[in-house]
Parts: sequence; C-alpha cells; structure tokens
Amino acid sequence: FEWLKAQGGVAAMEQQNIAKAQLLYGCIDNSQLYYNAVDKNCRSRMNVPFFLRDESRNNAFLQGAQEAGLLNLKGHKMVGGMRASIYNAMPLAGVQKLVDLMQAFEAQHYKG
Repeated sequence: FEWLKAQGGVAAMEQQNIAKAQLLYGCIDNSQLYYNAVDKNCRSRMNVPFFLRDESRNNAFLQGAQEAGLLNLKGHKMVGGMRASIYNAMPLAGVQKLVDLMQAFEAQHYKG
C-alpha cells in the first residue's frame, strides 16, 4: 500500500497502466509482424498476448528478448505466442524497452 501511495495513488497508477497498455498495443496494432487477436474492447491492461505472423521466428524473438533482459515472454503452452505481463510494478521504461526490441526485431526479420 505504501508503494502504491508513493506512485501517486490508485488514479495515478491507473493512468500509468493505460499508458503502458496503449504503448504496447499500439506497437502490435501498427506492426506487420505482430498481431493480437483479442477484440479491442476486451483487451487486458495487465497481460498482453501477441503472436508473430511467422511463428518460425518465435525462438529467435524469445532469444533476443532474453539477451535484452526481457524475460518470461513465452505464451501459455496451450495457446502459444507471446505474453507480456505489465502489472503495476512494471515501469513504463520496461514496456518501452520491449517495444524497442519488437520494432528492431521486426525491422531485422520482416520481409513483407
């Protein structure tokens, strides 16, 4: 509770979570390599699933993420794809780091 208060309280945390989700979903929605199949009205601000259109690149993406210090992005074993957990303790800078990696990976690997 003290940590939450130090972040500006519930209203401030909500605004930070909205900003993080918008940043990540914006990257996915404006991509030719990544996609999210969840209806925009039903998307989570905390858990963001996404897929690579070319699933043969999943392992390379996960390896690059691990090398960048971005861990646990592999999606559920029954669903596949990726899942970014951007709960309250994840700073906007962490989401920006993921978006930067995603954009760099797309620039390097997407031949569309």
